Amino acid sequence: MREWWLRTLLVLSAPRPVFVALRQDTNEEAEKRAEPVLLVVWLAGMAFVLATRTTAHLMDGADAPHGIVVAVWAFLAGGLFGGIAYWLLGGVLYRVAVALGSQGSYRRARHVVAFAAVPVALSLVLWPFKLALYGNAVFHRGGRDAGGGGHVLEVLLVAFLVWSAWLLVVGVRAVHGWTWARAAAAAAAPIVLAAAFVLA
Repeated sequence: MREWWLRTLLVLSAPRPVFVALRQDTNEEAEKRAEPVLLVVWLAGMAFVLATRTTAHLMDGADAPHGIVVAVWAFLAGGLFGGIAYWLLGGVLYRVAVALGSQGSYRRARHVVAFAAVPVALSLVLWPFKLALYGNAVFHRGGRDAGGGGHVLEVLLVAFLVWSAWLLVVGVRAVHGWTWARAAAAAAAPIVLAAAFVLA
């Protein structure tokens, strides 16, 4: 299990060996990486819900929730959306990969998606900076974060999303030993679906 916690960090700097290790898809190996996968999925889900338009006007109105309520909402909604994305995107990747000749399992496809999502989970590091710069204005429509500084943070968030998309292609290629073109073809559908979630 300790190896998989280390690999969760290593995927950011040397992703190929991490995804190659996913080829070992026994129940014992899957159990060892279950906790890192759960953490990444939950944190990535929190990053997603905090990036939505709902968050941008969560404290509008007289009956706006308190900061602690927002934190609880982000935690619970993050777990829900992270779980949905994990199962759905993993399923899409599995189906497309099978159509392209994969003999891997649905579980392994989900784990590839989870480890590719580490940069999305890491994007939560932007939030302390947002809160330090703008306070609760980030939860109000048209707040102080709507200017240039807010746009810089949005660009950084997009960079984390692109990083995850790239890791998904790398992961599919490494776990299957495919060409770049074949891996990109397999990863395209879940990437497009994830992008649609973000834009919606």
